[in-house]
Amino acid sequence: MHHDDMSASWPLRFVRGGGPRYRQIADFIEGAVAANRMQPGDRLPPQRRLAQHLGVDLTTVTRAYAEAGERGLIEARGPLGTFIARPAEQPLQQMLDLGMNMPPLPLGCDLQDLLRRGLAKAMERHDVGVMMTYHQAGGGPAEREAGAQWLSQSVERVDPDRVLVCPGAQAALAAVMLAYSQPGDGIVAEPLVYPGLLTAARQLGRRVLVAETDADGMTPAGLERACREGGRLVYLNPTLQNPTAHTMSATRRRDLVRAAVACGARIIEDDPYSLFLDGAPPALASLAPASVFYIATLAKTLTPGLRTAFVLSPDQDSRRNVLAAMRSFAVMAAPLMGVLTTQWIASGTARQILDGVRAEAQARQQLARRLLPGPFPEAEAGIHLWQPLPDRWTAVDLERVARDEGLSVTSSEAFHLGMGAPNAIRISLGSIPERAALAQALERLADLVRRRPRGLRDVIV
Repeated sequence: MHHDDMSASWPLRFVRGGGPRYRQIADFIEGAVAANRMQPGDRLPPQRRLAQHLGVDLTTVTRAYAEAGERGLIEARGPLGTFIARPAEQPLQQMLDLGMNMPPLPLGCDLQDLLRRGLAKAMERHDVGVMMTYHQAGGGPAEREAGAQWLSQSVERVDPDRVLVCPGAQAALAAVMLAYSQPGDGIVAEPLVYPGLLTAARQLGRRVLVAETDADGMTPAGLERACREGGRLVYLNPTLQNPTAHTMSATRRRDLVRAAVACGARIIEDDPYSLFLDGAPPALASLAPASVFYIATLAKTLTPGLRTAFVLSPDQDSRRNVLAAMRSFAVMAAPLMGVLTTQWIASGTARQILDGVRAEAQARQQLARRLLPGPFPEAEAGIHLWQPLPDRWTAVDLERVARDEGLSVTSSEAFHLGMGAPNAIRISLGSIPERAALAQALERLADLVRRRPRGLRDVIV
């Protein structure tokens, strides 16, 4: 590449809020390679010259080149300079993951830099021996206070003494089930439900009782009927429900709470997604704090790597009971993650990351709604969508054909209890890191949904 005219070859303009400048430079190189404006073998300008042209310091360009090198975009050839790299051979098509439900990387945040600085600050403030030893199960006072601060975004009147810190929502769910039901007891749920509940119930010897539903979710009559059949706990995911993304109305929530209280059943409110939705209806835990175990994980709102969830128990006694149950399989949450999350929540960093995740998730929702046939719920919020399928497809067939074509989606069969699963798939929008790659995956999926299936018989060997 000739660099006589730097303005023509490097028309980069930094975007405020678009992330660190070194990453914007690396993104520019990646975009130029993708658009064939830079091709394998093209020589990049010397770092000092590029820094002068872009008006940044030399360290920024050095870091940008290092980032581009990590992405496999460029290669250094000693005194000859730095060149656009040849693409690595990829004999097998890489799977584009629309199946794993996780938050996207936050828009406008350098998560790697926040993590680096957060861990450095933790090391400054805490002795490494303390962070690497056993800690108080269920979280110490500072961790519970941070948990209460986080939960207060969704629930009214959060007392830190009722907060339990857990190593993830799955551990929290299993602990509540162990503490407040016996083998053979029923867990009341909707017919489309989080698969982790089904796994926990099966492993713990609990029955999952399907309650009647209508367009707004579980009905009070269905809850009461299931409780008469032995239901002791009622599992609900009322906001941006997984998998349908439906949000239950405030009126239905109040009716279900009254029905559960009348039946003497306790409610598990699994609420990973309400922080994505502006103006969400009141949490069940706000309507009936004495009857609800409220679970909120950071895995869906910030990042799965934190492995931290908070449980708000009805009272201190129930907190102790759930903690005792949890200690039978998980002694404590990881102390290092506890220190980091406590620090992030107290400093406002966690909220900064959440705002970035929300912004990116909304952009991805808009992208998916533009490319996919739908129909979808009105609220452009959350990290997944529920795509009904035309009659020519079954959900299982489409999942299999999509996988053969390099796309991972999740059939309704993974979520459904009983016979007659709805003909739909769940599409997760967060696990593909780059939005451009997500757009490509969604375009391919939309084309697959619209076309007629061909040759679905399995090959016999």
